[in-house]
Parts: sequence; structure tokens; C-alpha cells
Amino acid sequence: MSYLDLYLNKDPLIISPGDAKTPVATVYGIPFDSTHSYKPGCRFGPDAIRKAFNNIEIFHPDLGVDLEGVAIEDLGNAMHTANVEEMLDMVGKLTAELTKKDRLLIILGGEHSLTYGTYMNVPKETGYIVFDAHYDLRDGYAGEEYSHASYLRRVVEKKGADKIIHVGARSFVKEELAFLKENKIRTITDRDIREGKGPKMVKDALSTFDKTYVSVDLDVLDPAFAPGVGNPEAVGITSRELFDMIYSMQDRKISVLDVVELNPTYDNGATASLAAKLLSTMVAMNFK
Repeated sequence: MSYLDLYLNKDPLIISPGDAKTPVATVYGIPFDSTHSYKPGCRFGPDAIRKAFNNIEIFHPDLGVDLEGVAIEDLGNAMHTANVEEMLDMVGKLTAELTKKDRLLIILGGEHSLTYGTYMNVPKETGYIVFDAHYDLRDGYAGEEYSHASYLRRVVEKKGADKIIHVGARSFVKEELAFLKENKIRTITDRDIREGKGPKMVKDALSTFDKTYVSVDLDVLDPAFAPGVGNPEAVGITSRELFDMIYSMQDRKISVLDVVELNPTYDNGATASLAAKLLSTMVAMNFK
């Protein structure tokens, strides 16, 4: 039996725009937020992103791509659990199986702890770039070593930092900064982005990877652009600054995208719409 049969609910909500036989991307959701540290509700994120996707325009004139003519495979959401270790085991197995399809995999969160389970189970040569207001390098939080505030530290401990790039941090503690420096984790800072250096720095950094896993924690954005997140942080980047960096990846092989920390309970629709735009844009950029 496939892990897809065992763990997915088979209730997809994305309306696949086209009827092509071969999908250009596969989507699944992870409705998990049990290690939240501020505002619970990110487990409702996957379906909110789907609803927004079904109601935005998906023609990309700048890329010369109209997604109305392509197929997107939505496998629904992973089985809900409140146990973080069970969730990590489940999504690790799902991701390992789905990346064998060799097409863009999009994972809808859910809180950021899920990325430890997903990224640890992609091919080992895959680079990782994360957009996040936080470093998520604490040794643990509220007694949980696999917290969404600690997932990246667990990744570095297992895989090292050679293939990791962190973008946009502006809120962290001394412990995290010390770990970052000790492990020489590459960063593109909030200041770099404000000074207009972000797109080129992202493009240059990804040039060292054959394949890339992109993780977008929506709290990297200022709450004016993304109010509906679990841990909002003021004085963040704009949606245009984020998308300029996303567009700089056009010529790179993106194998996985995850979009995490959307909290519909506190959203006015703007955050979900932006997340859906990320999904649509990444599919269009990877469409051949």
C-alpha cells in the first residue's frame, strides 16, 4: 500500500484549471499547529489557500504562462494529528514518495515545524532557502524539541548548514544568533532586502544548487501585507519585495515549495490571497 493511500484524505479542494493528462505540480496540505507559540489556527491554512487559489486570476503575462490550460494534482490533506512526532513521520513518508514523481511538489501548512519532516526526506542534494521573520533555531520551546521555533536547528544538527540559506529574519534571541554564527548559516538579512539587494543575492545563492526546496513562512512579510499569521512581527518586508525575490528564481530548478503559518482566523483574506499567488507563480515559473 502507498503512503498516499494511508495518510491522505482524498478530498482535494483546488479546482484543477486544465484537463491535461500529466499534472505540472502536485499539492498536499498538512493541517497541523500543535506546537504554536502565539495564535493557534494555522491548521486551517491549507484549505484557506485552496479557496483563495480558486478565486484569483492565474494568467501570468510576465512569464508567458496561462495556468488555465494546465493540470494541478491536489491530493487533499494529510491525516490530522496533534502529535508532532507522528506528524513528522507521516509527512516525511509522503514527501519521500511524492518527490519521486520529479515534478513540482507544493506543501500547504500548517505551522513551520512540518518542514523538518518534509525537507529531511527530499533528495540529499536539494538546497534549502527559507523566508522567515524568525530563525527558528531555538534548542526547544515550551518543552518541545520539534517546535516550530526549533525545526531549523534540528535540520542543521542532522544535515549541517552547507545547503541552507535564511532570508528576512528580524526577530530572534541571543541563543539563535550564537547558533547561526557557530554553524555559519548563510543569511540574506532584512537590511539587505530593504537596500534592494535581495533578488540578486537570492539568485546568486541558488546558483550553487541543482535543486532547491523553497519554504515561505508568511510572517516574513509585514503584518500590513500578511495579517493572518500565527506569529506576526512588525516592520517586515513588503509583498513586492518578496515576489521580486521569488521571480529571481525563474531559471532555477525548484523541486518543492512549502507555504506555512497562514492563520485564517486572523486574516482579512489578504494573506490567503498572497499565499495562493505564491503557489500560482511558482507553478507558472516551473511550467515547461
